[in-house]
Amino acid sequence: MNTPKTPQNHLEELKVSPNIKIATLWASIMFHYIYVDYFHLYMPGSLKEMLAGKVFVFNVTQGFLLTALVSMTIPALMIFLSVALPAKVNRCTNIITAAVYIPYTLSNMAGVAWIHMVFGAVVEVVLLCLIIRYAWQWPRTQTSYTTQNNNHFSSE
Repeated sequence: MNTPKTPQNHLEELKVSPNIKIATLWASIMFHYIYVDYFHLYMPGSLKEMLAGKVFVFNVTQGFLLTALVSMTIPALMIFLSVALPAKVNRCTNIITAAVYIPYTLSNMAGVAWIHMVFGAVVEVVLLCLIIRYAWQWPRTQTSYTTQNNNHFSSE
């Protein structure tokens, strides 16, 4: 007995451009930074130190807070820049920025590093490495010398 074949509903794989992948990775990093910092508030003594105007060994000053905000503004801007910049500039900007943020992320573990902070740093470094990978492997268009020059020498 032959049973009629019903069409299978396959999920469509959409090709996502590298700049969208990179922008979403930057957004993921931003969310992750926020949650690691938020959970840090639950660590014993953390709020007491904040109220005393201390973060780790640093005094909380206008300069400290400005530096902290600038350090988080860069990844936040990278979400937009990853979509808005031309491909060549986008590629270089993402590789350099992500490479700079890897040691920055690891330096945030100085002092008391609880397991949630270690996990957070590992996830953030993996996401930064993915940004570098996607930017490094950015697809290129091929234009060969002969193809460009053949347009000038058409046969009549």
